[in-house]
Amino acid sequence: MADRKIPKKPLPKGLRLDTLAVREGLPASLWGENSEALFLTSSFVQPDAATAAARFANEEEAFIYSRFTNPTVTMMERRLAALERAEACIGTASGMGAILLLGMALLKAGDHVVCSRSVFGSTVSLFGREFAKFGVETSFVSQTDVGEWQRALRPNTRLLFAESPTNPLTEVCDIRALAGIAHGAGAVLAVDNCFCTPALQRPIELGADFVVHSGTKYLDGQGRVIAGALCGREADVNERFVPVMRSAGMSLSPFNAWVVLKGLETLSVRMQAQSARALELARWLEQQPAVERVYFPALESHPQHALAMAQQSGSGGAVVSFIVRGERDGGGAAARRNAFHVIDRTEVCSITANLGNTKTTITQGMIRVAMGLDDVADIEADLARGLTTL
Repeated sequence: MADRKIPKKPLPKGLRLDTLAVREGLPASLWGENSEALFLTSSFVQPDAATAAARFANEEEAFIYSRFTNPTVTMMERRLAALERAEACIGTASGMGAILLLGMALLKAGDHVVCSRSVFGSTVSLFGREFAKFGVETSFVSQTDVGEWQRALRPNTRLLFAESPTNPLTEVCDIRALAGIAHGAGAVLAVDNCFCTPALQRPIELGADFVVHSGTKYLDGQGRVIAGALCGREADVNERFVPVMRSAGMSLSPFNAWVVLKGLETLSVRMQAQSARALELARWLEQQPAVERVYFPALESHPQHALAMAQQSGSGGAVVSFIVRGERDGGGAAARRNAFHVIDRTEVCSITANLGNTKTTITQGMIRVAMGLDDVADIEADLARGLTTL
C-alpha cells in the first residue's frame, strides 16, 4: 500500500474564486486524501547530509523546519494568495504579527510611514510607539481625506498603511487613489482587508502592494484560532518577508493554518449571508427611535457609500455600528450607561471583542454588532429589549 502511486493532477488555469477556495493548495499525499492533511511536525527528515546542507542553505526548495516551512501552512498561504489575486502569501501567528513582519521587512531607522488614524488601536500603537523606538516616524492622517495623505508625504516616506472599512466607524478609503499617491512618491501601499476579506474586496486589484489579514476573524469564521497573513508579490515574500520570519519566528502554527485553510472553503458563502443579514439589521436600526446614527457602508446614509459599493463588490460587509440616544446630547456617563443598557439586555448576542464569527457578537463603546449567521429577526428582537426600554 505504501508504494501505491496516486496521480496528482494540477489544477487547470482560469478557475474562479469559489473553486480556488476549496481546491487551491498542495497536491495530495500518496494516500490521496480529499481533505487537506495536517502536518503536525516540528521538522522534516532529509535524505542525506549533502541534501540537508543544500536545503538549509536555501539552495534547494524543501520543507525543513516548521518555523518557516510547513506543508499545511503552505497550503493555506497558496489558497489565500489565490483568493486575493496575489502572487504569494506568508502566514503569521496573528494579524498584528503580519503588520510587525511588514514593518520589519520594509522599514529601517529614518524611514517615514503615513497611516490612517482610524486603524485598529493596536496598529496605531505598533506604528506610533513600538516602531518609533527604532527610528521609524509615523504621521497619522484622515482615513477619507486623500489630500491629507498627499500632504503628509516626505522624501523618506516608504509606506502608506490603511484598513478599509475601519473599526468601528466603517470608514472607507479610496484604495486606488492611495495607491497612486504611494507609487508617485516611490512608496508602497498596504491595506488591512480584515473586514471585507477577498470574498468582498481585493485591494491588490485596486493597486495596493500588500494585503494584511487577521485570519482570526472571517478567514477562520468560527472564532477558533489566532492567525494572520500578508499577501503581495512573490519576490517580496521570498526575498524580504521569509528571511525575517526565519529569524524572528512570528510563525503560524500548522494546526491554526489548517483551521483557516478549511475556513476559506466557506468564506464566500458566509460573507454573502452575513453581509445580507447585516444590511437588513442596519436598515432596521435606522428605524428605531432610540438609535441616533447607524454606520454601515451599504446604507445610502454612509458618507462613502458609493465608493464602498464600487470597491467592496456591492456589499457593506458584516459589521454594523450604531449610536444610541443620549450619546450625542447627554454624552459622558449618560452615553455609556445607555450603551451598556442595550448590550446588557441582549440574550443572544455574544459580548466579546472578537468579530468575524458565525455567532453574532456585540461590543461596548459605540455599539458594534458583528453579524453572524444567526437569524436576523432574532438579533433584532435581542437588540430591541434594550432599545425599547431606554
